[in-house]
Amino acid sequence: MSTTPEVSASADVAPAAHRKVDMQQFGIMLALAIIVVLFEIMTGGRLLMADNVASLLQQNAYVIILALGMLMIIIAGHIDLSVGSVVALLGGIMAIAMINWNLPWPVACLLGIVAGLLVGAWQGFWVAYWGIPGFIVTLAGMLLFRGLAIVIVGQTIAGFPNGFVQVANGGMLGWFGFMGSMDIFTLLIGVVATVGFVFSQFRSRQRLLAHGLSVEPQGLFFGKLIAISVLVLAVGWILSLSSIGTPYVLVICGVLVLAYSFVMSNTVFGRNIYAIGGNIAAARLSGIDVRRSHFLMYVNMGFLAAIASIVTTSRSGAAVAAAGQNFELDAIAACFIGGAAVSGGVGRVVGTIIGALVMGVLNMGLSIMAVDAAWQQAIKGLVLLAAVAFDMLQKRRGAAA
Repeated sequence: MSTTPEVSASADVAPAAHRKVDMQQFGIMLALAIIVVLFEIMTGGRLLMADNVASLLQQNAYVIILALGMLMIIIAGHIDLSVGSVVALLGGIMAIAMINWNLPWPVACLLGIVAGLLVGAWQGFWVAYWGIPGFIVTLAGMLLFRGLAIVIVGQTIAGFPNGFVQVANGGMLGWFGFMGSMDIFTLLIGVVATVGFVFSQFRSRQRLLAHGLSVEPQGLFFGKLIAISVLVLAVGWILSLSSIGTPYVLVICGVLVLAYSFVMSNTVFGRNIYAIGGNIAAARLSGIDVRRSHFLMYVNMGFLAAIASIVTTSRSGAAVAAAGQNFELDAIAACFIGGAAVSGGVGRVVGTIIGALVMGVLNMGLSIMAVDAAWQQAIKGLVLLAAVAFDMLQKRRGAAA
């Protein structure tokens, strides 16, 4: 898809256009680091306490999960405003299945996933086969599914099985014993994740060079490897000191991130999404089934909304009709902060995860500081506006160049 000019395999300096994309990613990572340091100072060192880091991952896992699906939709030039309402509805369905119908919690979760797929198919049908803009379809869905959530969850439903509650509140602690006060299994997870990341980055770079494509300068490449490796190892070390070790939700998010990174980078479906967002007319002329792609994107969004609902309902220990409020805004903000273009066609899973972490750190830091909820919303709104403004500025500079 890239229009970046090809250079010889021996070239070590990428063209200016390629460097801008890389520098945008570095800018996002730098912004995350600054926010973390700022809140660590403002909270008196409480932000990076072991149990607080574990809580940050548990409380904000829904942002990562929903942002993965939202990224696909935004790249294709659409939006989904209904995911918060869908999370509430599916949480109510699973709660009724467990409490009223006495179904085992894994079966109730499977039922919620099936319902999520049906919701996604419903919205995808109107977008793909009737041509109604995704904004309108999901705006209607936001109202429809919130109303249904209020109908089926007339009052708070609680008393879930312990296994279900542990999904978002438990972790893998003491599996391989302890080294002092540190959980060995969590430390190993951090090391394995770091080695896997470094290996994948080197393999990707070699593949680009083998095809004569441009790559980022060695200095930037190794700087990125070192920065992210240190971050992963630091998180593993901090979590090894927590009371739950490796949170289950971290494993869920890790598996999803790996899966969707592969889908977006190495499958026909992922390439089709970028092609549709870049130029839908050209995509049709090239033989891409645009309607099928649109339909599958929304079905996928329904699936991820179900996973997010499982995590959210488990974390709170109860199903309420008001669950999922503003979840769609957090997911959309994570995508745009992570570098997704407003006009579509541009976006990366790595950037989106960093954007989700920015939103998570903001949520956690502001909560620790006991900032009023209204001000929290205002601050997150300003951050989103700044991210979109930065995207527009980058495009204008690119056009001028």
